[in-house]
Amino acid sequence: MRIKNKDGIIIIICTLLLASFGCVMVYSASKYSAQVNFGDAMFYLKKQIIGVIIGLAGLTICAFINHKIYKKFYWLFYIVGIIFLCLVFVPGLGKTSFGATRWIGVGGFTMQPSEISKFCLVFFLAGFLADGDKLSKIKNVIITLSLGGIYCVLIMLEPNMSITMCVAFTLIFMLFIGGMRLKVFGALSVPAIALVILLIMIEPYRLNRIVAFLNPWQNPLDEGYQLIQSLYAIGSGGLWGVGLFNSRQAELFLPFSESDFIFSIIAEELGFVGCLALCVVFVLLIVSIFKVGARANNKFSAFLCFGIAAIISIQVILNIAVVTGSIPPTGLPLPLISAGSTSLLVFMSAIGVVLNVARQTEKEIQQSKIRFKPN
Repeated sequence: MRIKNKDGIIIIICTLLLASFGCVMVYSASKYSAQVNFGDAMFYLKKQIIGVIIGLAGLTICAFINHKIYKKFYWLFYIVGIIFLCLVFVPGLGKTSFGATRWIGVGGFTMQPSEISKFCLVFFLAGFLADGDKLSKIKNVIITLSLGGIYCVLIMLEPNMSITMCVAFTLIFMLFIGGMRLKVFGALSVPAIALVILLIMIEPYRLNRIVAFLNPWQNPLDEGYQLIQSLYAIGSGGLWGVGLFNSRQAELFLPFSESDFIFSIIAEELGFVGCLALCVVFVLLIVSIFKVGARANNKFSAFLCFGIAAIISIQVILNIAVVTGSIPPTGLPLPLISAGSTSLLVFMSAIGVVLNVARQTEKEIQQSKIRFKPN
Protein backbone atom coordinates (compact mmCIF):
# COMPACT_ATOMS: atom_id res chain seq x y z
CA MET A 1 0.00 0.00 0.00
CA ARG A 2 1.70 3.16 -1.26
CA ILE A 3 0.54 6.41 0.29
CA LYS A 4 2.30 9.48 -1.11
CA ASN A 5 0.03 12.01 0.56
CA LYS A 6 1.64 13.48 3.72
CA ASP A 7 -1.63 13.44 5.66
CA GLY A 8 -2.16 9.80 4.69
CA ILE A 9 1.27 8.89 6.09
CA ILE A 10 0.49 10.71 9.34
CA ILE A 11 -2.83 8.83 9.58
CA ILE A 12 -1.08 5.46 9.18
CA ILE A 13 1.59 6.29 11.76
CA CYS A 14 -0.94 7.60 14.30
CA THR A 15 -3.23 4.60 13.82
CA LEU A 16 -0.39 2.11 14.33
CA LEU A 17 0.89 4.02 17.38
CA LEU A 18 -2.57 4.14 18.99
CA ALA A 19 -3.36 0.47 18.28
CA SER A 20 0.04 -0.68 19.61
CA PHE A 21 -0.24 1.55 22.66
CA GLY A 22 -3.76 0.20 23.20
CA CYS A 23 -2.41 -3.35 23.41
CA VAL A 24 0.12 -2.30 26.06
CA MET A 25 -2.48 -0.46 28.12
CA VAL A 26 -5.11 -3.19 27.82
CA TYR A 27 -2.58 -5.65 29.24
CA SER A 28 -1.62 -3.25 32.02
CA ALA A 29 -5.24 -2.50 32.92
CA SER A 30 -6.44 -6.10 32.77
CA LYS A 31 -3.57 -8.39 33.81
CA TYR A 32 -4.72 -8.63 37.43
CA SER A 33 -8.44 -9.10 36.74
CA ALA A 34 -7.69 -11.52 33.88
CA GLN A 35 -5.54 -13.64 36.19
CA VAL A 36 -8.22 -13.67 38.88
CA ASN A 37 -11.19 -14.32 36.58
CA PHE A 38 -9.67 -16.45 33.81
CA GLY A 39 -6.38 -17.75 35.22
CA ASP A 40 -4.51 -16.03 32.38
CA ALA A 41 -3.02 -12.56 32.82
CA MET A 42 -2.81 -12.18 29.03
CA PHE A 43 -6.45 -13.09 28.35
CA TYR A 44 -7.54 -9.60 27.24
CA LEU A 45 -4.20 -8.87 25.57
CA LYS A 46 -4.54 -11.91 23.30
CA LYS A 47 -8.02 -10.82 22.25
CA GLN A 48 -6.77 -7.28 21.65
CA ILE A 49 -3.89 -8.45 19.46
CA ILE A 50 -6.30 -10.55 17.40
CA GLY A 51 -8.54 -7.47 17.13
CA VAL A 52 -5.62 -5.35 15.89
CA ILE A 53 -4.66 -7.98 13.29
CA ILE A 54 -8.25 -8.19 12.03
CA GLY A 55 -8.46 -4.39 12.12
CA LEU A 56 -5.28 -4.06 10.04
CA ALA A 57 -6.75 -6.47 7.50
CA GLY A 58 -9.90 -4.34 7.35
CA LEU A 59 -7.83 -1.17 7.00
CA THR A 60 -5.78 -2.64 4.15
CA ILE A 61 -8.80 -3.94 2.25
CA CYS A 62 -10.71 -0.65 2.59
CA ALA A 63 -7.62 1.33 1.56
CA PHE A 64 -7.58 -0.51 -1.80
CA ILE A 65 -11.33 -0.42 -2.54
CA ASN A 66 -12.35 2.70 -4.45
CA HIS A 67 -14.52 4.52 -1.91
CA LYS A 68 -16.64 6.15 -4.64
CA ILE A 69 -18.43 2.85 -5.17
CA TYR A 70 -20.05 3.26 -1.75
CA LYS A 71 -22.05 6.23 -2.99
CA LYS A 72 -24.13 3.94 -5.20
CA PHE A 73 -25.23 1.94 -2.16
CA TYR A 74 -25.69 4.61 0.50
CA TRP A 75 -29.31 3.57 1.14
CA LEU A 76 -28.09 -0.02 1.56
CA PHE A 77 -25.72 1.17 4.30
CA TYR A 78 -28.69 2.75 6.09
CA ILE A 79 -30.75 -0.45 5.89
CA VAL A 80 -27.83 -2.65 6.99
CA GLY A 81 -27.28 -0.38 10.00
CA ILE A 82 -30.95 -0.72 10.99
CA ILE A 83 -30.81 -4.51 10.61
CA PHE A 84 -27.71 -4.73 12.83
CA LEU A 85 -29.37 -2.65 15.52
CA CYS A 86 -32.52 -4.80 15.42
CA LEU A 87 -30.57 -8.05 15.76
CA VAL A 88 -29.84 -7.37 19.44
CA PHE A 89 -33.56 -7.78 20.16
CA VAL A 90 -33.77 -11.22 18.53
CA PRO A 91 -34.19 -13.85 21.29
CA GLY A 92 -31.18 -16.14 21.53
CA LEU A 93 -29.04 -13.84 19.39
CA GLY A 94 -28.95 -10.73 21.57
CA LYS A 95 -26.65 -10.91 24.60
CA THR A 96 -27.46 -9.11 27.84
CA SER A 97 -24.82 -7.91 30.28
CA PHE A 98 -25.21 -5.57 33.27
CA GLY A 99 -28.85 -4.96 32.35
CA ALA A 100 -28.15 -3.87 28.75
CA THR A 101 -28.64 -5.85 25.52
CA ARG A 102 -25.95 -4.33 23.32
CA TRP A 103 -24.30 -7.39 21.80
CA ILE A 104 -25.13 -10.25 19.45
CA GLY A 105 -23.36 -13.56 19.68
CA VAL A 106 -23.16 -17.04 18.23
CA GLY A 107 -21.15 -19.54 20.23
CA GLY A 108 -18.02 -17.82 21.52
CA PHE A 109 -18.23 -14.98 18.96
CA THR A 110 -19.78 -11.69 20.04
CA MET A 111 -19.99 -8.24 18.47
CA GLN A 112 -21.56 -4.86 19.24
CA PRO A 113 -23.82 -3.80 16.34
CA SER A 114 -23.96 -0.14 17.39
CA GLU A 115 -20.22 0.18 16.66
CA ILE A 116 -20.89 -0.80 13.05
CA SER A 117 -24.18 1.06 12.67
CA LYS A 118 -22.81 4.49 13.57
CA PHE A 119 -20.42 4.25 10.61
CA CYS A 120 -23.23 2.93 8.39
CA LEU A 121 -25.09 6.14 9.22
CA VAL A 122 -22.05 8.24 8.20
CA PHE A 123 -21.84 6.44 4.82
CA PHE A 124 -25.56 7.00 4.29
CA LEU A 125 -25.44 10.68 5.24
CA ALA A 126 -22.38 11.26 3.03
CA GLY A 127 -24.24 9.87 0.02
CA PHE A 128 -27.56 11.48 0.86
CA LEU A 129 -26.16 14.96 1.51
CA ALA A 130 -23.80 14.90 -1.49
CA ASP A 131 -26.73 15.01 -3.93
CA GLY A 132 -27.40 18.72 -4.38
CA ASP A 133 -28.30 21.35 -1.81
CA LYS A 134 -30.90 19.25 -0.01
CA LEU A 135 -30.74 20.98 3.37
CA SER A 136 -31.83 24.32 1.96
CA LYS A 137 -35.37 23.03 2.50
CA ILE A 138 -36.56 22.42 6.05
CA LYS A 139 -38.53 19.39 4.83
CA ASN A 140 -35.29 17.60 3.94
CA VAL A 141 -33.73 18.60 7.27
CA ILE A 142 -36.65 16.99 9.11
CA ILE A 143 -36.41 13.86 6.94
CA THR A 144 -32.67 13.55 7.62
CA LEU A 145 -33.16 14.07 11.36
CA SER A 146 -35.95 11.50 11.40
CA LEU A 147 -33.82 8.90 9.62
CA GLY A 148 -30.95 9.52 12.03
CA GLY A 149 -33.43 9.58 14.92
CA ILE A 150 -34.46 5.99 14.16
CA TYR A 151 -30.85 4.94 14.80
CA CYS A 152 -30.80 6.89 18.07
CA VAL A 153 -34.08 5.32 19.26
CA LEU A 154 -32.92 1.78 18.51
CA ILE A 155 -29.61 2.35 20.30
CA MET A 156 -31.41 3.98 23.24
CA LEU A 157 -33.64 0.91 23.60
CA GLU A 158 -30.61 -1.35 24.22
CA PRO A 159 -30.06 0.88 26.32
CA ASN A 160 -26.82 2.62 25.31
CA MET A 161 -26.91 6.33 26.11
CA SER A 162 -23.24 6.90 25.24
CA ILE A 163 -23.39 5.62 21.65
CA THR A 164 -26.72 7.44 21.25
CA MET A 165 -24.99 10.71 22.16
CA CYS A 166 -22.13 9.94 19.76
CA VAL A 167 -24.55 9.23 16.90
CA ALA A 168 -26.67 12.30 17.68
CA PHE A 169 -23.68 14.66 17.76
CA THR A 170 -22.32 13.16 14.54
CA LEU A 171 -25.71 13.59 12.88
CA ILE A 172 -25.88 17.26 13.90
CA PHE A 173 -22.30 17.86 12.74
CA MET A 174 -22.97 16.35 9.32
CA LEU A 175 -26.14 18.40 8.96
CA PHE A 176 -24.08 21.54 9.57
CA ILE A 177 -21.41 20.69 7.02
CA GLY A 178 -24.22 19.65 4.67
CA GLY A 179 -25.61 23.17 4.73
CA MET A 180 -28.24 23.30 7.51
CA ARG A 181 -28.91 26.89 8.50
CA LEU A 182 -28.47 28.12 12.07
CA LYS A 183 -32.05 29.36 12.37
CA VAL A 184 -33.32 25.90 11.42
CA PHE A 185 -31.05 24.36 14.04
CA GLY A 186 -32.37 26.84 16.63
CA ALA A 187 -35.97 25.97 15.80
CA LEU A 188 -35.33 22.24 16.13
CA SER A 189 -33.08 22.38 19.21
CA VAL A 190 -35.91 23.24 21.65
CA PRO A 191 -37.95 20.04 21.09
CA ALA A 192 -34.69 18.02 20.95
CA ILE A 193 -33.62 19.31 24.40
CA ALA A 194 -37.10 18.61 25.76
CA LEU A 195 -36.88 15.05 24.43
CA VAL A 196 -33.48 14.50 26.11
CA ILE A 197 -34.86 15.70 29.44
CA LEU A 198 -37.86 13.39 29.04
CA LEU A 199 -35.63 10.39 28.27
CA ILE A 200 -33.60 11.09 31.39
CA MET A 201 -36.66 11.44 33.58
CA ILE A 202 -38.39 8.23 32.44
CA GLU A 203 -35.37 6.04 33.24
CA PRO A 204 -34.35 6.14 36.94
CA TYR A 205 -30.82 4.84 36.27
CA ARG A 206 -30.06 7.85 34.05
CA LEU A 207 -31.25 10.25 36.72
CA ASN A 208 -29.17 8.37 39.29
CA ARG A 209 -26.09 8.78 37.11
CA ILE A 210 -26.60 12.53 36.93
CA VAL A 211 -26.93 12.67 40.71
CA ALA A 212 -23.75 10.59 41.03
CA PHE A 213 -21.99 12.95 38.63
CA LEU A 214 -22.96 16.01 40.67
CA ASN A 215 -21.91 14.42 43.98
CA PRO A 216 -20.37 10.94 43.66
CA TRP A 217 -19.51 10.85 47.39
CA GLN A 218 -23.20 10.94 48.25
CA ASN A 219 -23.38 7.26 47.29
CA PRO A 220 -19.73 6.12 47.19
CA LEU A 221 -20.44 2.37 47.16
CA ASP A 222 -23.06 2.35 44.41
CA GLU A 223 -23.71 4.96 41.68
CA GLY A 224 -20.73 7.11 42.64
CA TYR A 225 -18.24 4.26 43.06
CA GLN A 226 -16.84 4.07 39.52
CA LEU A 227 -16.33 7.81 39.16
CA ILE A 228 -14.63 8.03 42.56
CA GLN A 229 -12.21 5.22 41.67
CA SER A 230 -11.53 6.89 38.33
CA LEU A 231 -10.71 10.18 40.06
CA TYR A 232 -8.43 8.33 42.51
CA ALA A 233 -6.54 6.85 39.55
CA ILE A 234 -6.18 10.20 37.77
CA GLY A 235 -5.17 11.99 40.98
CA SER A 236 -2.59 9.34 41.84
CA GLY A 237 -0.88 9.76 38.48
CA GLY A 238 0.14 13.38 39.02
CA LEU A 239 2.54 14.78 36.44
CA TRP A 240 4.61 11.72 35.52
CA GLY A 241 2.48 8.80 36.78
CA VAL A 242 3.25 5.86 39.02
CA GLY A 243 4.93 3.92 36.21
CA LEU A 244 3.77 1.54 33.49
CA PHE A 245 2.20 -1.69 34.83
CA ASN A 246 2.09 -0.23 38.36
CA SER A 247 -1.59 0.75 38.53
CA ARG A 248 -3.30 0.19 41.85
CA GLN A 249 -6.82 0.90 40.59
CA ALA A 250 -6.54 -1.86 37.97
CA GLU A 251 -6.44 -4.41 40.78
CA LEU A 252 -10.25 -4.85 40.77
CA PHE A 253 -10.90 -1.38 42.20
CA LEU A 254 -11.93 0.38 38.98
CA PRO A 255 -14.61 -1.48 36.98
CA PHE A 256 -14.10 -1.72 33.20
CA SER A 257 -10.53 -0.48 33.58
CA GLU A 258 -9.51 -2.22 30.34
CA SER A 259 -12.37 -0.78 28.29
CA ASP A 260 -14.46 2.31 29.04
CA PHE A 261 -12.17 3.62 31.81
CA ILE A 262 -8.79 2.77 30.33
CA PHE A 263 -7.91 6.48 30.13
CA SER A 264 -7.97 6.56 33.95
CA ILE A 265 -5.31 3.84 34.06
CA ILE A 266 -3.26 5.73 31.48
CA ALA A 267 -3.47 8.83 33.68
CA GLU A 268 -2.48 6.83 36.76
CA GLU A 269 0.50 5.08 35.19
CA LEU A 270 1.80 7.74 32.79
CA GLY A 271 0.51 10.90 34.44
CA PHE A 272 -0.48 14.18 32.86
CA VAL A 273 2.48 14.02 30.45
CA GLY A 274 1.41 10.63 29.10
CA CYS A 275 -2.20 11.76 28.70
CA LEU A 276 -1.07 14.90 26.90
CA ALA A 277 1.09 12.86 24.51
CA LEU A 278 -1.87 10.55 23.80
CA CYS A 279 -4.14 13.52 23.10
CA VAL A 280 -1.56 14.99 20.72
CA VAL A 281 -1.55 11.76 18.68
CA PHE A 282 -5.37 11.78 18.56
CA VAL A 283 -5.38 15.42 17.45
CA LEU A 284 -2.84 14.67 14.70
CA LEU A 285 -4.98 11.75 13.50
CA ILE A 286 -8.25 13.72 13.52
CA VAL A 287 -6.79 16.86 11.92
CA SER A 288 -5.14 14.78 9.19
CA ILE A 289 -8.46 13.05 8.40
CA PHE A 290 -10.18 16.45 8.20
CA LYS A 291 -7.41 17.67 5.87
CA VAL A 292 -7.86 14.66 3.59
CA GLY A 293 -11.57 15.50 3.44
CA ALA A 294 -10.90 19.17 2.73
CA ARG A 295 -8.54 18.19 -0.10
CA ALA A 296 -11.09 15.87 -1.73
CA ASN A 297 -12.56 17.05 -5.01
CA ASN A 298 -16.16 15.93 -4.45
CA LYS A 299 -18.73 16.25 -1.69
CA PHE A 300 -19.19 12.54 -1.05
CA SER A 301 -15.47 11.94 -0.38
CA ALA A 302 -15.28 15.04 1.81
CA PHE A 303 -18.39 14.15 3.83
CA LEU A 304 -17.09 10.60 4.37
CA CYS A 305 -13.84 11.89 5.87
CA PHE A 306 -15.57 14.59 7.92
CA GLY A 307 -18.06 12.08 9.33
CA ILE A 308 -15.36 9.55 10.27
CA ALA A 309 -13.27 12.30 11.88
CA ALA A 310 -16.36 13.50 13.75
CA ILE A 311 -17.05 10.06 15.24
CA ILE A 312 -13.45 9.65 16.40
CA SER A 313 -13.22 13.15 17.89
CA ILE A 314 -16.66 13.02 19.58
CA GLN A 315 -15.96 9.60 21.07
CA VAL A 316 -12.53 10.65 22.37
CA ILE A 317 -13.97 13.82 23.92
CA LEU A 318 -16.91 12.00 25.54
CA ASN A 319 -14.70 9.21 26.91
CA ILE A 320 -12.21 11.62 28.49
CA ALA A 321 -15.03 13.82 29.79
CA VAL A 322 -16.68 10.82 31.49
CA VAL A 323 -13.57 9.45 33.22
CA THR A 324 -12.57 12.92 34.47
CA GLY A 325 -16.04 13.58 35.89
CA SER A 326 -16.79 16.38 33.42
CA ILE A 327 -20.09 14.81 32.28
CA PRO A 328 -22.35 12.11 33.80
CA PRO A 329 -20.89 8.58 33.64
CA THR A 330 -21.74 6.55 30.55
CA GLY A 331 -19.92 3.63 28.95
CA LEU A 332 -18.00 4.54 25.79
CA PRO A 333 -14.72 2.98 24.57
CA LEU A 334 -11.67 5.09 23.72
CA PRO A 335 -11.11 4.60 19.96
CA LEU A 336 -8.21 2.25 19.04
CA ILE A 337 -7.21 2.00 22.71
CA SER A 338 -9.98 0.32 24.72
CA ALA A 339 -10.43 -3.45 24.69
CA GLY A 340 -12.90 -4.60 22.03
CA SER A 341 -12.37 -6.33 18.70
CA THR A 342 -15.53 -4.93 17.06
CA SER A 343 -14.49 -1.37 17.87
CA LEU A 344 -10.97 -1.95 16.52
CA LEU A 345 -12.24 -3.50 13.29
CA VAL A 346 -14.74 -0.76 12.44
CA PHE A 347 -12.48 2.16 13.40
CA MET A 348 -9.48 0.80 11.51
CA SER A 349 -11.63 -0.09 8.48
CA ALA A 350 -13.06 3.45 8.50
CA ILE A 351 -9.52 4.83 8.58
CA GLY A 352 -8.76 2.58 5.60
CA VAL A 353 -11.59 4.33 3.72
CA VAL A 354 -9.98 7.70 4.53
CA LEU A 355 -6.66 6.41 3.19
CA ASN A 356 -8.39 5.44 -0.05
CA VAL A 357 -9.82 8.96 -0.31
CA ALA A 358 -6.27 10.29 0.09
CA ARG A 359 -4.93 7.90 -2.57
CA GLN A 360 -7.70 8.64 -5.06
CA THR A 361 -7.42 12.40 -4.54
CA GLU A 362 -3.65 12.33 -5.04
CA LYS A 363 -4.08 10.15 -8.13
CA GLU A 364 -6.61 12.56 -9.65
CA ILE A 365 -4.39 15.56 -8.92
CA GLN A 366 -1.44 13.88 -10.64
CA GLN A 367 -3.58 12.96 -13.64
CA SER A 368 -4.85 16.53 -13.97
CA LYS A 369 -1.25 17.83 -13.90
CA ILE A 370 -0.27 15.45 -16.70
CA ARG A 371 -3.38 16.32 -18.71
CA PHE A 372 -2.74 20.06 -18.59
CA LYS A 373 1.06 19.94 -18.72
CA PRO A 374 2.24 22.49 -21.37
CA ASN A 375 4.20 21.14 -24.37
